Amino acid sequence: MKDWWFDSELNGGVAGRAFASLEQVFALSGKLITKDALSEVVRVECEGRCYYVKRYAGNGKSMSQHWFGLRQWLSPLRVRTEWKNLQAFQKWGIPTAQLAAYGIERRYGGFRRGALVTEEIRETSDLAQLARQNDARLRNGHWLAQVSTQVVWLTQRMHDAGFAHNDLKWRNLLVSNGEIPIVYLIDCPKGGFWWGPFLRYRIVKDLACLDKVAKYHLSRTRRLRFYLDYTGHARLSEDDKRRVRHIIGFFEGRE
Repeated sequence: MKDWWFDSELNGGVAGRAFASLEQVFALSGKLITKDALSEVVRVECEGRCYYVKRYAGNGKSMSQHWFGLRQWLSPLRVRTEWKNLQAFQKWGIPTAQLAAYGIERRYGGFRRGALVTEEIRETSDLAQLARQNDARLRNGHWLAQVSTQVVWLTQRMHDAGFAHNDLKWRNLLVSNGEIPIVYLIDCPKGGFWWGPFLRYRIVKDLACLDKVAKYHLSRTRRLRFYLDYTGHARLSEDDKRRVRHIIGFFEGRE
């Protein structure tokens, strides 16, 4: 059984033919971006536009990773989670990658393979790339304030909905290269909805993921300003201080 969707606006063009079916998407060749035991990402160009094709076809490289053969029937489908999360971002007004196609194929009720295709967000750089390059914008207070405000808002928007990204790292935040930066949130195969103490833990993890790189490139004052803007507090309460300590120590010993 196959379940496949692609953007009807692509009909009649090269991209429409390239993404018209799961079989055609798996037959595409392009520049390999990443590859692991579960998936691969290739970059393809169609009529002057670039697309990222993410293909899932594995169950893990070890018996434990694919739950001794049961993953394909029992585990949540990461590819489906990823496209649904992008759709949620769009619903919440969070700038993200535009979906061009997505779907899965099952055999005897179990997952066989799946894919999603997103259009490249042009003229952007991810924050991790800017950090690696020691980009001058990271020392520009006005630019940082604009970016920080947007990251605060999108993080609040997710968390207020009971959703945690679960991998909210700088590499998953794209910033446009124009005079007025626009922040885009991408790549969310592990995100999901939580409640109570589970949500509180995931919120700390999201904030810790953001701070993991920020602590090397931003001042303590700016990092504190981000947290206060996120909470809406003028100063740290005792609960805030405890959570900040948790955030700072979250990845201790794991870096």
